Amino acid sequence: MNSIISEHYSLFELYQALREQLMEILSDSDLSYSPGGNNPPLGELCREIGEIETSYIQSFRNFKQEFNYRNSEPGLTSSVSSLREWFEELDSELKSTISDLSDEDLRSRLIDRGNDFQVSPRIQLEIYKEALLIFYGKSYVYLKAMGKELSQQWQDWIA
Repeated sequence: MNSIISEHYSLFELYQALREQLMEILSDSDLSYSPGGNNPPLGELCREIGEIETSYIQSFRNFKQEFNYRNSEPGLTSSVSSLREWFEELDSELKSTISDLSDEDLRSRLIDRGNDFQVSPRIQLEIYKEALLIFYGKSYVYLKAMGKELSQQWQDWIA
């Protein structure tokens, strides 16, 4: 077991749990909600964070970050159960991929994020955590506009 998994991952999983809590309070019809303007429907916002997670999974495998993956699964953005299943698969794949890294990889290898920006795998996971927090902040606006009741963790960590 490498040091990310043994020392940091249990806390990181609490951040992932916020997304599951989001899925628990949404209905399929909620996924079509948009607050207007150029804002996408909530289902598209959810697909986007899954595509971002896919990018991070690949970066831990290839030590290169690319954001070109798009999930075109029909109905994904209109089905809470489909999103939930996909997120569970991604979360499992992320943990497995990070678990496969050796402590030597963690010490000596860098992930190329482009534009001469390289970070360690540990910092890469922190940056992904920030992406999750940005997603939760965006989602919070949608939830408030829809009058959704938030879990205690959402109230404590995001609201």
